[in-house]
Amino acid sequence: NLRMTTRPTLLITNDDGIEAPGLATLAAAASALANVVVVAPTQHLSGCSHQVTVDRPPTAARVREIWYAVNGTPVDCVRLALLQICPAATWVLSGVNDGGNLGIDVWMSGTVAAVREASFLGRRGIALSQYRRRGEQPVWSRTAAHTARVLEYLLPQSPSPGNFWNVNFPAGDVAMAELIVCRLDPHPLPVKYEAKGDEFHYRTSYQDRHREPKHDVDVCFGGDISITPVDGLAR
Repeated sequence: NLRMTTRPTLLITNDDGIEAPGLATLAAAASALANVVVVAPTQHLSGCSHQVTVDRPPTAARVREIWYAVNGTPVDCVRLALLQICPAATWVLSGVNDGGNLGIDVWMSGTVAAVREASFLGRRGIALSQYRRRGEQPVWSRTAAHTARVLEYLLPQSPSPGNFWNVNFPAGDVAMAELIVCRLDPHPLPVKYEAKGDEFHYRTSYQDRHREPKHDVDVCFGGDISITPVDGLAR
């Protein structure tokens, strides 16, 4: 278990896997502000939602100092970390996800599920995601700068019990993005499939989704950083 020091301890996880650049980006930004322990899945598990492993015992292997790889889901990572590896953690930070987690995405996202589980276990949490347009790659140096700003803004705060924050960074190398607290967009994705024999191919364009004015999709697509309080129990 991690030895307590004068600085707070933050647990870092994700759903893109232990080798994801967004995980390293988040860990580096958080390390400037607190002690950090990284507990993340061994593999990419985007879209796994709140899945947990109950049919086998997950394992946690130390891959480097204070970094652990778990052969399980993001929720498994949070449970193992808070109950066994680093119970001293007061915050759980998840991300930075390669792709947006906006609006109703929060119900499908493994990134968001990790901090939802943290809220169930009495910890504060922030899910962070980097939106990108189709064919683009994240500018991780810009994501790092956004992440530092958001953590400096949110870590001094305390969400209501059972609540957490969902944060999305805008696409591209946007330097002057504002931090805007806003609500989740409640509209569904424009889901479409193309039938090819017995196969049905997903053909939805994420960028064409509805943009409710001043809600998180609209804010992020408009070039600013959306910060959305979410009730983990959907009350």
